Amino acid sequence: MASTDKHGDTEYRTSSSTPAPAGVDYFKFDVILRFVLFAASLVAVVVIVTGNQTEVILVPQPVPWPAKFRYTPAFVYFVAALSVTGLYSIITTLASLFASNKPALKTKLLPYFILWDALILGIIASATGTAGGVAYLGLKGNSHVVGWNKICHVYDKFCRHVGASIAVALFGSIVTVLLIWLSAYSIHSRVPK
Repeated sequence: MASTDKHGDTEYRTSSSTPAPAGVDYFKFDVILRFVLFAASLVAVVVIVTGNQTEVILVPQPVPWPAKFRYTPAFVYFVAALSVTGLYSIITTLASLFASNKPALKTKLLPYFILWDALILGIIASATGTAGGVAYLGLKGNSHVVGWNKICHVYDKFCRHVGASIAVALFGSIVTVLLIWLSAYSIHSRVPK
């Protein structure tokens, strides 16, 4: 009797030897973006902290009047939030580097990255919005309601530092959005179709 096994026919082979689709691997890009987030956070903090300026204000008599970030609670919150973001980005960069050679660990980390990245995005956005609101008052004043005068024509260096720091923080928030999208897309690509 002849055997009915068809060893050469591919439709009778089992697919147990073929690996499951691993999805698209963007962990190298993830590491780069997390390092860029760290750099943006560091630059934003350093620029606002080094923007101190002292001017002589003519009130009844000439008085040196300093402008420093720590005199405004919104700027203190901004520095604290961007410092936390920098620390977070260092930790997650190291975690991404550690997981880059371990596919099972990558898959487990992605949902956590999305969750924590979204939290950090909220922190960056709130701090940037708060600092931006105060910076706008310094630039334009609010003489219609409370009689606040603009100060950026006097403290020009300080205002330039604040503006540059806010711009870099906005860039950091865009990088964080890209990190969330990248993690979500990586999870989506790993789902069997």
